[in-house]
Amino acid sequence: MATKANSIPHPTLIKGLHNRWHCDIPPVVSVKPGQTFNIECIDWTGAQIGNNDSSDDIKNVDLTAIHNLSGPIAVEGAEPGDCLVVDILDVRPFDQMPWGYTGIFELNNGGGLFAREFDSKACKAIWDFNGIYATSRHVPGVRFAGISHPGLIGTAPSPELLATWNKREGELIAAHKDEVPAVAFPPEPKGAYVGQDLPKDVLEKIYREGARTVPGREHGGNCDIKNLSRGSRCYFPVFVKGANLSVGDLHFSQGDGEMSFCGAIEMAGIITFNCSIIKGGTEKFALKQPIFLPSPIDPMYSAKLVFEGISVDYHGDGKQYNMDALHCHSTVAYKQAALNAITYLMKLGYTREQAYLLLSAAPVESHIGAIVDSPNACVTMGLPLGIFEFDILPKEEGLQKRDFGQCAIRSDGVV
Repeated sequence: MATKANSIPHPTLIKGLHNRWHCDIPPVVSVKPGQTFNIECIDWTGAQIGNNDSSDDIKNVDLTAIHNLSGPIAVEGAEPGDCLVVDILDVRPFDQMPWGYTGIFELNNGGGLFAREFDSKACKAIWDFNGIYATSRHVPGVRFAGISHPGLIGTAPSPELLATWNKREGELIAAHKDEVPAVAFPPEPKGAYVGQDLPKDVLEKIYREGARTVPGREHGGNCDIKNLSRGSRCYFPVFVKGANLSVGDLHFSQGDGEMSFCGAIEMAGIITFNCSIIKGGTEKFALKQPIFLPSPIDPMYSAKLVFEGISVDYHGDGKQYNMDALHCHSTVAYKQAALNAITYLMKLGYTREQAYLLLSAAPVESHIGAIVDSPNACVTMGLPLGIFEFDILPKEEGLQKRDFGQCAIRSDGVV
């Protein structure tokens, strides 16, 4: 699973996978500080999604069996209280798998930002890679450079931290029993996997207690930060001996927010790391969560069409929210900016599903414009002009509506 960089010309998938966070999962390999090594990663669903023109695999995906992480990797000399410094040297797809996918998940199986508003039905887009560029037969008319990155990376929790996660998330679930989509995911033995030959009682404990990998937490985890690409440096708090770093959920590209839940271009591939240790770094840097230096490499899409959103649900019931930054587990203003962009793209001829997938997968940038002007927060979403093969700017005569077909939908035709 971890190999010296460039030691194998055509890497193959090997053991060392797990899909739960738990302090009792032992490292599968150790590396020395300063050592450069490759980690091979399968896609986050464990190859449940195929390169085809139906979204039935998205509809029927088993979310108890995600995310498939490679590791844990012990870094020699790391101790609780230290800071693990991880330099990302490279992220790339497997040569034999130059494609990825973006998915809209069902309301009752994963959801997404607009799961309830759209009563989401499964859809997907397959993206083909040609060097740094991605195109899709399911979202025609666009071509963009990817910022490849790990969607999920983190250190192992201590027993105390794991117990804290399960307690606070369990309380949240109990307070929102009938919420759809679910507000959080409790430990679940079904679908749990650790690719090591461990005693039965240890495996049963991991499966019974292991934290699900869906959210980001104090150790990192599923943060989906699109600029953690080549040249990034990550500073992680260490909670167990060796740090026990794990990584997976590689993305070829992603917009800020990854709004459709499976909103990045998901891929299988290889990530290259070099690690070092700062003794006592957790206290030195007041690390409550990781901190990052973003990649210096960014696609040159300086020209953007920017959509504004405020914290008024004007695409819904028109309700006014007072500086609401976390209503319904998302930013009201962000939703409005995204819906403004989606409706604009529909004027150009894209279906709602194609627009939703595109805003999730392309290098879209979102920013908080203002959070001090009561009652409205303001969020912007910048859509790069250069990713389109035609002019999308507003014109006096209006927008030309084209026929872009449809993305991959369910075999029963329901969208």
